[in-house]
Amino acid sequence: MDLATIIGVVLSFGLVISAIMMGSSLFVFVSIPSALIVLGGTLGATLVHYPLGHILGVAGVVKNCFFAQLPKPSETIGQFLEYANRARKEGILSLEPLLKEIDDPYLRKAMQLTVDGVEPQMIQDIMETEIAYLQERHETGADIFAAMGMYAPALGMIGTVIGLVQMLQSMDDPAAIGPAMAVALITTFYGAVLANLVFNPLSGKLRTRSKEEVLLRELALEGILSISRGENPRIIEEKLNGYLPPKMRTQSD
Repeated sequence: MDLATIIGVVLSFGLVISAIMMGSSLFVFVSIPSALIVLGGTLGATLVHYPLGHILGVAGVVKNCFFAQLPKPSETIGQFLEYANRARKEGILSLEPLLKEIDDPYLRKAMQLTVDGVEPQMIQDIMETEIAYLQERHETGADIFAAMGMYAPALGMIGTVIGLVQMLQSMDDPAAIGPAMAVALITTFYGAVLANLVFNPLSGKLRTRSKEEVLLRELALEGILSISRGENPRIIEEKLNGYLPPKMRTQSD
C-alpha cells in the first residue's frame, strides 16, 4: 500500500473537514443538488470525452495509486547479477528452471525469449512494444482524471449560475433566497475540492507511477539483452547502474 497517497488523502480531507467544523456544522456543506450537478455533470462529460471501455478500465489503473508494490531498482539489479553469473558459469539454459520463480510477467516473458535463443534485437523489439503499451494505458488513465479535474470546477460554476438564477427568480420570497444561494456556493466548493484534492492529484500520481514502472522495465530489458549477449556481469552491473542516481546504485564485491 502506498503510504504517501493514503496520508495525503487523510491529511487533505481531514484538515478541510476540521476547518469547516471549527466554524459551523459539517452538514451545512451537504447539498444533494450540488452533488448531483458536479458529480453527475463531471461523469457525463467524461463519458462524452472518452469511450466507455477506457472509463471502465480506469479502476484497474487507479489501484496503482494506492496499492503499488514495485521492487526497488537496486533489488532488480542484484537479481540480474545473479542471473548473469549463473548464465556465464552454466550457460543460458540454466536460467530456465528460474522462470517459474519470476512473478513479474514482463520479466518472465523476456527471460523465456532469452532462454529460447531468440535474437537480442527481436527480444528488444517485442519487449519495447510491451513498454509502449504500458505507457499508453497509464497515460490514458492519467488523462481521464486530468479531464475530470478540468470538468469538475466548470460544473461547479454551472451550478453557481443555476443557483443564482433560482435566487433571482425568488427575490420576492426571502425564505427561498438562502437555499438557492447555498446551492450556488456549495456547488463551486464541491467542484474545487474534487478537482484539487482528488482528480488532479490522482492524475499526477498515475504519471509518477508510470515513470517508475517504465524505468524498471527498461532496466530489466537492458539486463536481459546483456545476458543474451553473454556480457560480463561486472559490465552488466555498470550498465544497469547508469539508469539510477548515484545514491541508489549498487556496488558488488
